[in-house]
Order: sequence, then structure tokens, then C-alpha cells
Amino acid sequence: MTSERNRSTGRPTLDEVASRAGVGRGTVSRVVNGSLQVSTRTREAVEQAIAELGYVPNRAARALVTQRTDSIALVVPEPGERFFTEPFFGRIVQAISAALAGSDLQMLLMIAQSPQERQRLEGYLTRQHIDGALLLSLHGGDDPMPVRLEERGVATVRVGRPAHPGPACYVDADNRGGARKAVSYLVERGRQRIATIAGPLDMSVGMDRLDGYRDVFGAGPMALGDFSEESGAVAMRWLLEQHPSLDAVFAASDTMAAGAIRVIKESGRRVPDDVAVIGFDDSAIARHTDPQLTTVYQPVEAMGQEMVRLLLAKLGGESLDSYEVVLETHLVVRDSA
Repeated sequence: MTSERNRSTGRPTLDEVASRAGVGRGTVSRVVNGSLQVSTRTREAVEQAIAELGYVPNRAARALVTQRTDSIALVVPEPGERFFTEPFFGRIVQAISAALAGSDLQMLLMIAQSPQERQRLEGYLTRQHIDGALLLSLHGGDDPMPVRLEERGVATVRVGRPAHPGPACYVDADNRGGARKAVSYLVERGRQRIATIAGPLDMSVGMDRLDGYRDVFGAGPMALGDFSEESGAVAMRWLLEQHPSLDAVFAASDTMAAGAIRVIKESGRRVPDDVAVIGFDDSAIARHTDPQLTTVYQPVEAMGQEMVRLLLAKLGGESLDSYEVVLETHLVVRDSA
């Protein structure tokens, strides 16, 4: 590279910055790469030259020197249809993006559902394309992906606790405690035949919310869903057929609760007079059901912020008191229960 402006791109070069600042090329490189072996006065001169010229560092060349890509992956092992329709994903992506705004990291969104897609994704993630990964919606008990990535030098933080105790870096909401609050509220309001629509039981979030229901009501009527609205409708239809006298239902997500409300009303029953309904998440959908949905607030925005905080700490080699964060939930009472 010569000191002339890069003819292929028209962008200013490292040599131009050095000339403008009155320093050597190596000094500019040290400033760009965050080296502390530069005086304050020299750093300020280089930074001023960078600002005046509009210089943008070459990420590929910088990665060769620093062994960092300044990129992280947001990995979602779910079908695209679910990712783009379930409110949880949009909320947490927005929270993560906001938390990254003050850093130099760029985020890559990666969706993979089939085993073949997952295999290709793991290969990409471990070939030094990224510095770290945020993992959402892991299935299958102890998903091997976090361990494989960590073993290959990729820092990871996941949403949801692992199925079994052990070293892990994760952020979660108090799903079991939130479910207990919901079902306890129904009992306190005099409901005696309470059913639940549980989420996928190969995910800790689905199991925890079911356990919270059982903590209060024992082995009551249960149907399974996959957090989608249609699965909530199918589950509610089955519950009404099998248990026509039920007077309340706790659904493990707002979307499933919305599907349940639709089916209850189609059956000629009233919400909440005949059947009370409580969801989980406090997503936007909870304010648009008829009646508005009583639900458990899940701090999705704080979860995204905590994921970024933990990942930045791992990338920076910081020592933290804990790499396990569980955030509180609370009941939001509206008209459906």
C-alpha cells in the first residue's frame, strides 16, 4: 500500500493518516488497535487525523494483528417462521442491539434448524469468523453447541439455564417463580379446576414454567404447545373436550394464551367469567387480546443487556462474581383473570 489514496476504494489510507498526524505508520496502527504504548498527545493527534480524513480501519488486516474480528453471532436454532412471528425474539434482538451500540462489535444473526444447518453453522463459528456468540432458544436438554464453541475458543452466553448443573454462562428469568405467582393468583381468585398449556419440555423454560404450575396445583390437566398461537388454540380445544368443567388456564406464553382465548370464546364460554386465562411474557400481544391478558412480566430487555454485559466481560478477560444471572418476574393483572 502506498501513501496515495487507495485508488480502488477512494478511501483514505493508513499512510495518509500518519502523514496528517506527523507520526509513523506503526504509531497509527498502534492507536487503531488500542495499544497503550502511545502517549496521550500522540494518540490525540492520530485520532484528530482519523476524524478529519474519515479513515476507516481495514477489519480484515486488523484481525490478523489482534486475532479479533470485532464480530459476534446471535444464534437461533429455530425455523425462520417462528423467529419472525414470536414477539420474544424481536424484543431480545432489539435489546441486544441497543446494548451493543456503545461498543465496536457488529452482530451477525444466524438462524439454523436442521442438523445439517447446525453443522454448517458450528463450522462457520469456529473458523475465526467471530469473537463470541449469544445463543437463544436451545433445545434438547444439554445442547452440545455451547460446549463445542467454548472448546474451540469462542466465548458464549446463552439464554436459559442448562438442564443439568455445571459450569455455564447464562441469563434467565425466574420462570418457575413467575408461573407459581400466576397459578397462585388463580387459586386466590377462587378458581378450582386450573389447566395449563405447557411449552416445549425439551427446553428449560418450558419445564420450569410447568414445574411452577405443579408447585401450586399438582398434576392438573395439561396440554403441550410450542409457544405459537396456533398450538395454544389446538391445546385449548383439546382441554375443553377432555375437561369441559375447567375454570382457568395458565398458558406458558402470551401467544399460546391468545390462541386459548380465541378457542374459549368460540366455544361459547366467557373470559374471564367462565374461564380465566393467564399468559407469560407480557409481550405486546397481551394488550391486544380481548379481554386484555393478565400475564407474567418477563424482563426480556434486561436479559438482552445482561447477555451483552457477560459476553463483553468474557471477551475482555474480566473476572466476575458469577456468570449466571436470573432476573425477577412479576404478575401483571389485566382483564382476562
